[in-house]
Amino acid sequence: MPKYNQPRKTWQYSNEFKAKAVQLSLIEGIQVQEVANTLDIHPFMLSRWRKEYREGKIVADKRKKLTEATRKQEKEISKVKKLEAENKKLKQELDLLKKWQRFLAEEHQC
Repeated sequence: MPKYNQPRKTWQYSNEFKAKAVQLSLIEGIQVQEVANTLDIHPFMLSRWRKEYREGKIVADKRKKLTEATRKQEKEISKVKKLEAENKKLKQELDLLKKWQRFLAEEHQC
């Protein structure tokens, strides 16, 4: 067994980096191996971070997380409201067209 004169360098990553790495690995269609290779870390380390993230040991900056989540929710809510308004308008147009079709059918019979 070789004797090391100097200790090995161990890297310490911030919780924010770990959380971002985990979030990247949770995207559908992307494998843990790909994310680990891109970030130049061992896949086992990323898997361990994912486990710690699920357990709540790794948390990104809570203030950032809340504001990002809040913004995302606000965008989704506004999108849903816009789609509901468009749906209501289209239903009204469809009802009007049905009434017009009935009117024309009655006129044609007479």
